[in-house]
Amino acid sequence: MIGIDPGHNGRNFLYPNFLNHQVFNGRTNENCDTTGTSTSSGYSEALFNFRVARYLRADLITRGARVVMTRNSNAGVGPCITRRAHILNNAHVDVAIDIHADGAPAWGRGFAILEPVADGPNNHVIASSLRFARDVRQRMIKTLMPVSNYDGVNGLKRRSDLAGLNLATEPKVLIECGNMANSTDASLLTNEVFQRRVAAALTFAITDFLTSSARP
Repeated sequence: MIGIDPGHNGRNFLYPNFLNHQVFNGRTNENCDTTGTSTSSGYSEALFNFRVARYLRADLITRGARVVMTRNSNAGVGPCITRRAHILNNAHVDVAIDIHADGAPAWGRGFAILEPVADGPNNHVIASSLRFARDVRQRMIKTLMPVSNYDGVNGLKRRSDLAGLNLATEPKVLIECGNMANSTDASLLTNEVFQRRVAAALTFAITDFLTSSARP
């Protein structure tokens, strides 16, 4: 079983009170969710995340995988970041990925893979999550998106402030697929061909990870 979490949701912006209520992310309290970012032309991160997730789901099912997603449309609200983690944990997935795009300074380009830091619930999946992160990096390098020039080192960064990683009980990483505020990245992120390319890269990364994990 494979878990996919497409970040945010298409109607989050209509419900600020819901977004702003506090949840415990494994270390501290933070907002239930956010609206996410968008390109200068208004193409939302939530839509990008969902489209890549749907392409990824289809690719995985074609390969015979079972898949659980934390949301099944881009016309809803939430769920909260904590609820997303619990959906995947309760499904007992073998590996999971959180799909996002960044809203960084406009000069910045590239993808970054965010890795968990041990905080209790995720202690036993830190090593496997780091292996998965490297599989994702190796496959993403083959897309047209470069490694981030502003976040992390060689496209990898440890993060202790993300509920999706703090609360995970399965190997899991979060990928920022590019910077929506950068015009070059935005032209890729809004392109269906590139979205499908990212989904294919993630499909291969998940396959690489599960295949290597199954070896004696």
